[in-house]
Amino acid sequence: MANENANAVPEPKDASTVILVRDAESGIEIFLLQRVQGMAFAGGMTVFPGGGVDKSDATAEVEWAGPSVEWWAERFSTDVARAKALVLAAVRETFEECGVLLAGPTADTVVADTAGYAQDRVALEKHELSFSDFLKKENLVLRTDLLRPWANWITPVGETRRYDTRFFVAASPTGQIADGVTSEAAEVRWQSPQDALAHWREGGSILLPPTWSQLTELAKFSSVAEILAAEPEIPVILPTLITDEETLRVEFPNQDGYYVAGPHPWSVKAAK
Repeated sequence: MANENANAVPEPKDASTVILVRDAESGIEIFLLQRVQGMAFAGGMTVFPGGGVDKSDATAEVEWAGPSVEWWAERFSTDVARAKALVLAAVRETFEECGVLLAGPTADTVVADTAGYAQDRVALEKHELSFSDFLKKENLVLRTDLLRPWANWITPVGETRRYDTRFFVAASPTGQIADGVTSEAAEVRWQSPQDALAHWREGGSILLPPTWSQLTELAKFSSVAEILAAEPEIPVILPTLITDEETLRVEFPNQDGYYVAGPHPWSVKAAK
């Protein structure tokens, strides 16, 4: 029995990631966060804000503005309860990790400045406060219409920590400042997709396949309006982890260009 458990494939946990975008003189820019070294998952990697779904996300009772939960369930090919939790997690994690809050006093407004919620943000990150209680306390409406569904990636079989991650895109609200005031960030920056990819090719960052793929796709757009108007197909992408005695390699759709830059720092000797 012990051997069977040791060889069991971990079930992926639900997670949400939000790609924050804004218009700049040279085109669009994307908010990127370099995770702290030594973290259990993706330590040192450059990622978008996001994280796992909490139990409180599934049971949250909030004022909801925008597309219905049923619409989100259809777009992400899942059930209503799961869709609700994924959307709540997307907004919550974005607030926790970079201070951007996709909520407002009414269904057609958005918070202009989140600095006054700093203590609540810390409490949320420490799981001392639920997101629904925070929204109720501040009389805020969840603005799901500011989000768009974008992609769905599952961590390959073979990894000890696995996530079924839904990717969203959202325009960074005017007046709000995305920051790195979180225990999970070593550094944050706004970059165009092209510059982020160039920085990666030069060895300045480490991009896992899902992040690289989203940056590559977003490099095709010239404005936030174009991104928000897009309605991409959202297939479930489950990369294949290939290991030998020396290296790790991930095979995934449309990977041309990912390995052109040479070996990646995470492609280290396989664990023995």
